Amino acid sequence: MANEATYSNPNFSSSVQRPTNRSFKLRGVRMTQAQQNAMDKYWGEFGISAETFVTPNQVLSGFDRIVMEIGSGMGEATATMAAADQRTGFLAVELHRPGIGALLIRVGEMGLRNIRIVEEDARVLMREFMPAESVDAVHLYFPDPWPKTKHHKRRIVQTPFVDEVAKVLKPGGYIHVATDWEPYAEWIKELFDASPVFIGGVVPKPDYRPLTKFEDQGLRKGHVVNDLVYKRAVDC
Repeated sequence: MANEATYSNPNFSSSVQRPTNRSFKLRGVRMTQAQQNAMDKYWGEFGISAETFVTPNQVLSGFDRIVMEIGSGMGEATATMAAADQRTGFLAVELHRPGIGALLIRVGEMGLRNIRIVEEDARVLMREFMPAESVDAVHLYFPDPWPKTKHHKRRIVQTPFVDEVAKVLKPGGYIHVATDWEPYAEWIKELFDASPVFIGGVVPKPDYRPLTKFEDQGLRKGHVVNDLVYKRAVDC
């Protein structure tokens, strides 16, 4: 398969295809001491390592619904939403270890019990390590827009991504994408509009999505934020 690498996973009889094109920019891997301390203290309770099959209603049992947060970053939005809605379980998917450590700091400081963190590429997680129809919603907030044409192949939202989101969402579930790069919003809309599984489009900013420091800085620079919500058809 083009642009993918293979690694061997002992839990599966066949090899797993891992994308070689990163959909995110690596912004440093050095953890602060506080982040490392949080990893040491909380990872065993809240963390799920890569190459592990994840059944959301088992790792987050007893909650009314489960939301998958793709690219939780430094954890600000995820922790804020988890604190505001403690009947919802949040499955945060992140590969940036300082970000994981930062989210675990917030988990400890805020006493959150409704978060689990998966250290894995979301594309691989959905395709290989999650059952179908297993989450109620998917959030993808401010993914890297890769503005140069030659880098568009690195954007996380591609046709296979749309298909994998459709697979893991329960019927009637939704994906919510937010971006402050208008050409990327148009790209996202075009791909989801082309899918027979989804219906939706640009919406006003939902109240449940918190305004993060990153977004506020962009708004101050005149950036326009687009929120797109697409619902998976019930009878697909």
